[in-house]
Amino acid sequence: MTDESVTSVDTVDGTTTVSLHGEIDILTVEQVRIVLGEAVAAGPQRIVVDMADVAFIDSTGLGALISGFQRARDRDIGFRLARPSHNVRQILVLSGLLEVVELTG
Repeated sequence: MTDESVTSVDTVDGTTTVSLHGEIDILTVEQVRIVLGEAVAAGPQRIVVDMADVAFIDSTGLGALISGFQRARDRDIGFRLARPSHNVRQILVLSGLLEVVELTG
């Protein structure tokens, strides 16, 4: 894991926004898993994963998003991805993730 945080969290009016930063890969994915797990455990109405500052995501990062989505769904918490860059959006499309997880922005 890197010294620099790849996540930040903000909750307003029942929506928890988890902002991801930099590269989400095998070196940083554990931090993403932990933050998404904590967000689900807090029980908001919705979780939005803001990906505007994500430069790259690999298969481990996609797995963390899928896990977060499944945990949220199991607790009837809305889960969305938001604002991916063009390159990250292509990865999300090719992976099939956007067939099950809603994308906004």
